[in-house]
Amino acid sequence: MDIAINTSQSRYHVNEKGYYGDFGGAYIPEMLYPNVEELRENYLNIMRDPAFQQEFESLLRDYVGRPSPLYFASRLSEKYNSKIFLKREDLNHTGAHKINNTIGQILLAKRLGKKRIIAETGAGQHGVATATVCALMGLECIVYMGSVDIQRQAPNVARMKMLGATVVPATSGSQTLKDATNEAIRDWINNPVDTHYIIGSVVGPHPYPDMVARFQSVISEEIKKQLTEKTGKALPDYVIACVGGGSNAAGAFFHFTDDESVQLVAVEAAGKGVDSGFSAATSQLGKPGVIHASKTLLMQTDDGQIVEPHSISAGLDYPGVGPFHAHLYESGRAVFLNATDNEALAAGYELSLLEGIIPALESAHALAKLKDLQLNPEDVTVVCLSGRGDKDLETYIKHLK
Repeated sequence: MDIAINTSQSRYHVNEKGYYGDFGGAYIPEMLYPNVEELRENYLNIMRDPAFQQEFESLLRDYVGRPSPLYFASRLSEKYNSKIFLKREDLNHTGAHKINNTIGQILLAKRLGKKRIIAETGAGQHGVATATVCALMGLECIVYMGSVDIQRQAPNVARMKMLGATVVPATSGSQTLKDATNEAIRDWINNPVDTHYIIGSVVGPHPYPDMVARFQSVISEEIKKQLTEKTGKALPDYVIACVGGGSNAAGAFFHFTDDESVQLVAVEAAGKGVDSGFSAATSQLGKPGVIHASKTLLMQTDDGQIVEPHSISAGLDYPGVGPFHAHLYESGRAVFLNATDNEALAAGYELSLLEGIIPALESAHALAKLKDLQLNPEDVTVVCLSGRGDKDLETYIKHLK
């Protein structure tokens, strides 16, 4: 598996200093320097080790259930008069793409001698995936989760607890993903020697954005092989994925970034509308700033205070975006669109009725933009279906007409 691809020649991947163009870096307090530096010095060598790759591939195959199918959605394709494929990350063990990264990071943590794992979670899928791999490896697991998200993602909280994790509520700020991340970073500062922080998205200080993207790059690697088998060509015309922090999108885009014939489409959460004051459309509303130890695009006031995000989907409820995506946006390599809460709900219902697949509300944001792409009959479009909708049923039901 090509998780250790050489990206040094790419305009869009991380450089040797940990930056994507103007974005990235490691803006960390001195107390975190040893933790982050230990990772930076070791992550690529560990990932390139054949024994690591063999164990990673084996677990992805036999435990996660990869490769995930690339499904031709015939009724959806008929509606939009095009060829639409769904990359079925929702069929992974634990129900989302998050498990790809947690498998990789738990193996890395073990090789670094860590005994205790912490994580943050919004929608709960990363928390469940972290609790899952900690149970698999017999390591202590503490998951920080915003109090608001604990309420709206109760099934995932129950799953984490059943898997042996301690779920700690974050009660500051908006009590969502940003605040859970703040609490996890505080824990890491206080427990620097025995603890590994499994960040769930392509955010945080270098090397996390690159490390997470490499673990998730199995998505685009499989898409190329599967598309070749199904269509005779490895490159689609469009790849669409939702973006909060952006790990599923980073994985779906990773092996296509230098093939400029492939249009990359990132879909953010517009919430109640981009200009409503209740949105998470970072590329439209943000400007350069530092959040969670990385320079990126960030929703903030004129004096640098973070603007609280809003989305009906807990996994997109983040005021920033990963530095990889900030660079894709600034460079023009990817098109950034946004979908409102109502558009996402409608797209979720549509996929359910047309294909018998209930998507996570995060994934529904990506599906919502099919109508805006002006697709041609011969266009091949791949939508990254990042997760399944079980966790969002209560929200869907509330809005059922």
